[in-house]
Amino acid sequence: MAQTYEQGTPCWVDLGSTDLDASAAFYGGLFGWTAEDMGPDAGGYRILRKDGRQVAGLGPATDLDRGSTWSTYFATPDLQYTSIKVEEHGGRVVAPSMDVMGQGRMAVFTDPEGAFLSAWQALEFGGFELANEPGSVTWNELTTSDVDAAKVFYQEVFGLAMRDVSMGEGLTYTLFEAEGRPVAGAMPIDPAWGPMAPHWSVYFAVDDCDAAYAKALDLGAIKVMAPVDSPAGRFAILKDPQGATFSVIRNNPDFSI
Repeated sequence: MAQTYEQGTPCWVDLGSTDLDASAAFYGGLFGWTAEDMGPDAGGYRILRKDGRQVAGLGPATDLDRGSTWSTYFATPDLQYTSIKVEEHGGRVVAPSMDVMGQGRMAVFTDPEGAFLSAWQALEFGGFELANEPGSVTWNELTTSDVDAAKVFYQEVFGLAMRDVSMGEGLTYTLFEAEGRPVAGAMPIDPAWGPMAPHWSVYFAVDDCDAAYAKALDLGAIKVMAPVDSPAGRFAILKDPQGATFSVIRNNPDFSI
């Protein structure tokens, strides 16, 4: 059995794209990823690799109303139980538990505020083979209209602990912790940002945020937020050419939470 992650830990991300070849080319150009087609039984799904190691997935967009989007998967040892807990605590089952080619089982949910999330019960496939290194996922973040409700939901569904920390300038940030280790975060939607649905965001680590941001624009990405400094590091937000939002960050090695 492949590597597994603690319950409640983001263990995988994948991109549902309206143009698989264009997405593979964009992220290949930006991060140096290669795309491996999983064969005719996989419905077009591809494994994205960095230096041969699994970093993400790519498949057809399944909800054309949402378009191209990145999805975050949370590890669970019992997907059926997780599905029950989701509904008990105000979430919704969007796609019920299904087998994925003997590699594991997955389901798609929304939390009580409407943010989409997925869960993964590993069998042969455990998730990331590379994370927290340049060209791979380094953080997953919930932006929501009700942080307090989110705390209850993710604690009850995945057994995560919650810890609030100050990020300066009056901003309180909520850490989701598994076994005492921060694995994800949450922050409130600021009305100044304009209309925004609650959602999970994916941050990819880079060596140089400004260079990665410029390269993404050259490859056809759309600016959402130009590079800015934060206690955690310098980051920027972009939309890829198919419209999926993602972030790049040069982590601050001296930052601890």
